This record gives sequence, C-alpha cells and structure tokens, in this order.
Amino acid sequence: MLAQITPVILTYNEAANIGRTLERLAWAREVVVVDSLSTDDTVAIAGRFPNARVVQRAFDSHARQWKFAVEETGIASDWVLRLDADYMLEPPLRDEIAALAPPPDVAAYLIGFTYCMDGKKLRASLYPSLPVLFRRGRGSFVQDGHTEKLRIDGPVVPLSQRLLHDDRKTTERWLQSQSRYQAAEAEKLMSRPWSELSWADRLRCTRVLGPLAVAVHCLFVKGLLFDGRAGLLYTAQRVTADIILSMHLLRRDIAR
Repeated sequence: MLAQITPVILTYNEAANIGRTLERLAWAREVVVVDSLSTDDTVAIAGRFPNARVVQRAFDSHARQWKFAVEETGIASDWVLRLDADYMLEPPLRDEIAALAPPPDVAAYLIGFTYCMDGKKLRASLYPSLPVLFRRGRGSFVQDGHTEKLRIDGPVVPLSQRLLHDDRKTTERWLQSQSRYQAAEAEKLMSRPWSELSWADRLRCTRVLGPLAVAVHCLFVKGLLFDGRAGLLYTAQRVTADIILSMHLLRRDIAR
C-alpha cells in the first residue's frame, strides 16, 4: 500500500516544522511539497530530502492550492496522503496504512490527531478527524472560511492510529495567522443563515459566549486542566482565537 501513496504537503514559511515531517516520510517514493513562495529556509530544508519534490505557486486560497497540488503536479499514484507541514506520521500509523488492502469502493480513510504543544502530547483537543488519506480522483476541495474542506465521493473508513499535530512556530507567527484566519471565519459566519450554523458557531455569533464556552470545554470537558502548562497554553490559544473572531464580528457590526 505504501508504494501506492504520494504524500502532499502545503508550505509557507514552515522551516520550524517541515524537516520533522519529511523525516517521517522516508518510506515514500516521492513527496510533493507545494510551497507558497516561502521567504525562510523551508525550500532549502525540503531540498535536503532526496524523495521530496518542491513545486512553488503563489497562494490564492487553500482550496485552489490543494486542487493544484493534487491535480497539476504530475502525481500518478492511486492514493494521496494530504498533510500540513506540522503533521507527523509516526511508525504505528505508517504500519497501519502499510497493511491496508482497500476494497474498490473505499474512497478515503479518516485519521484522528494527537495535538502537541512543543512536543508535549495533549490528552485531547478541538482538532477534528480528517480524511487525510484519499483515493486520487475521489475528492474535491472547497473553501470553508479560512481553510478548505475535502469532500469525498464514496465510503470513508476510520483508522485506529493517529497523526501528531505539532506546530513549533512562534507565538508571534501564530497571532499573525489567527488575525487572518478569524477575519475569514467572521466573513463565513455572517454570510450564512442562522439555521445552517452549528451550535458552536451560534455561540461564537453571540460575540461574548464563544471564548467562555471554549475555555470551559477545553479545561473541564476535554480535561486539559490536567495537562499542566501545555494544556493551559492550548486553551489560551483557542480562547484567544475566539476573542479575535469576536473582535472581527464586532468591528463588522460597528461598520454596518
């Protein structure tokens, strides 16, 4: 099965992460790295790995960047492993994937995540399971707020092993990214009818209850209070992201 898979990674200034991700993909015949014109050492680091092929393209949206990465970079394998630069594929998941014998109707495999804060694993997070491994030609990308969603045409089967999510970029970089991300989320929330919003998004739309609900959910429902400083940092990040979203929503209210 591993010989039938091409890992694909999108990057932009991922020097803090890309080397650790590529180290765990030595089994792949080829890894396609689609870089959004990074200004740090991302491309140089990727170039140290003989199975990595870097293609550069100016970024316009996550959905279009992924569509380009999967459909226009010459991938010939039957399966694509869709990775962010901070997704780490550890040996137990690699071995589970290697043992797969997919029936013809299976279109994708759903993989969960273990979230890490600077290498320390958390017991839980708000990060959802995703169809990371999919059959080429059976998935399409659509923009969803600040990111993309992969729509799968056919059955999706869950795997038992998990990817590590371990982003080592600085707090300053994280805050800059969140400002952009939450502006796009505010646009998404305000453009959709109330009936189409999830209960979590409805809380966010109150402008006040979202950050409070996230704090309670992370610390007590997910149990991150017992993960020490790493759990507190993750909770602080998620609360801060919701506060930034509330700020964007309130500014839009004032401007109307």
